[in-house]
Amino acid sequence: MIYSTISVEKEESIAVVSLSRPPVNFLIPKSYIELYHAFSELDRDDTVSVIILTGAGDKCFTVGLDIIHAAGKTMSEYLGFAKAVRKALDRIANTKKPTIAALFGFALGGGCELALACDLRVAANDATIGCPEVNLGIMPGSGGTQRMARLIGVSKTKELLLMGDTVTGEEAARIGLVNKVVPKEAVMDEARNWAERLAKRPKIAVSLIKKAIDQGMNMDLASAISLESECFAVSYVSEDGREGMSAFAQKRKPVFKGK
Repeated sequence: MIYSTISVEKEESIAVVSLSRPPVNFLIPKSYIELYHAFSELDRDDTVSVIILTGAGDKCFTVGLDIIHAAGKTMSEYLGFAKAVRKALDRIANTKKPTIAALFGFALGGGCELALACDLRVAANDATIGCPEVNLGIMPGSGGTQRMARLIGVSKTKELLLMGDTVTGEEAARIGLVNKVVPKEAVMDEARNWAERLAKRPKIAVSLIKKAIDQGMNMDLASAISLESECFAVSYVSEDGREGMSAFAQKRKPVFKGK
């Protein structure tokens, strides 16, 4: 598929999806439509093991929604847009393969919410990250209130969103909003390093770990542990599960086949 607001590059088993509306990679409705299709295609692509989401250029990940483009819409028009946004972010969040957001410069509003939909986040130490929509008289509308609260806790999320504050990459790492902080010039190298490590992991086990965590977070503890047990059983009887345990017993390196 040909894209106009994003770009997709594949190198071996790693795919890099870049928001591509420089210089600040504004998000528009078409951005979300294309993200949905890109992540759908990559999730089906057996040659891809890990997906990195980042911004094109050297200025920023994305400043979020193009406010000028979005302002003045009727409720009906907004709801149509909101449906496309929800579809895209749910697609990213539900991708069976590991996803990594590589953040630098600004990662604001809808950009921060895109990052929250990914499994892991690597950020530049001087990045500016947050959902400051309250400063515009509105609120986060793409999962920010929910995904952020589940990630860093209710109290800190309320502080950031109610105050309309942003944080640096350093502070984001301290509060758990991102997994790791590095100098700006090292962001993509670190994201690729993580992707390469993940690509070597057994695909079925990785997918089941994601499923157990993501679905279990919305269950009571007993139900979540039952789900984990079911996922474990699937991994246990998988080809890679058998291979991993045999290799351990034989004191050799496992050869995983993704089956």
